[in-house]
Amino acid sequence: MSEASDTSERIAKYLARAGVASRREVERMIEDGRISLNGKRLDTPAVKVTQADRIEVDGKPVDPPAATRLWRYHKPTGLVTTHADPEGRETVFDALPKDMGRVISVGRLDLTSEGLLLLTNDGALARALELPATGWMRRYRARAFGSIDEAAVNKLRAGVTVDGIKYGPMDVEVERETGSNIWLDIGIREGKNREVRKALDSVGLKVNRLIRTAYGPFQLGDLPRGEVKAVPGRVLRDQAGHLVEMAATTGEAVAKKKPARPGRKPVKRKMGGAGQPGLPKPAADEDGAKPLKRARGRPAVRRPAGKSAAADRDTAPGRPPRKPQGRR
Repeated sequence: MSEASDTSERIAKYLARAGVASRREVERMIEDGRISLNGKRLDTPAVKVTQADRIEVDGKPVDPPAATRLWRYHKPTGLVTTHADPEGRETVFDALPKDMGRVISVGRLDLTSEGLLLLTNDGALARALELPATGWMRRYRARAFGSIDEAAVNKLRAGVTVDGIKYGPMDVEVERETGSNIWLDIGIREGKNREVRKALDSVGLKVNRLIRTAYGPFQLGDLPRGEVKAVPGRVLRDQAGHLVEMAATTGEAVAKKKPARPGRKPVKRKMGGAGQPGLPKPAADEDGAKPLKRARGRPAVRRPAGKSAAADRDTAPGRPPRKPQGRR
């Protein structure tokens, strides 16, 4: 068989594209003896396969890789983001429609966190979207017990170190105070384990509610809690087409900034939200709320009809009206 007609690929890459797991996780699964090829248990990932091969994971056959897809899911609290929980708790994947097939989460939200969770059937794409090198901002609304001053806000913006772990600079804005709680709008680019909670704890704030409102150009919007919605193929190509292409080519897409050519200005890639080309404009809510104009890079503010800017909307996942504050 000539190289030009060779359609085989490494098994870790193949299974990542099939949505089984990331390449690294597939390699660990092979070490644990969970994967077999044509009836024989594999003991090395240094094997090439094609769609003609019979591959099984934990005794179950794996379907050939399908076209890459991405979904938005509004995760409620009380679900763990794992395929199997040793404590027997309900998982995100238990709650998904069965006709979705096997999917992988892009990053995680812990048990008590809620909001936007991206899901995909392509393990290589999931890995690419998780990497800090991709440069996508994760945005959260955090309600925390306590108060914060300008010095603490600046500390978070500069980056903090907690228990020897360094967390990068955060985009932090104070929304408002409600009694003994404070609402913050936070943006991070790394997504380390419990990053927002630990960073806020380091400046004396105890997070009691955390809602992810956006992941790069994809927004939670008015997606109902517990609902999942596919991202249209056109939107996926517009917003992440280069990552999808790299994942299909290499199986482990990594976004790297190319140096600008001499004499040419570097092109800045916008990663905003609903205002991006290819993303649908937000519609009015059922209660008559209409999206207001927003600042660049900020989620749209929604104000229900008949309510003032001072109304308390702690139960809504969208960003509430901000209490007027002085220039920072």
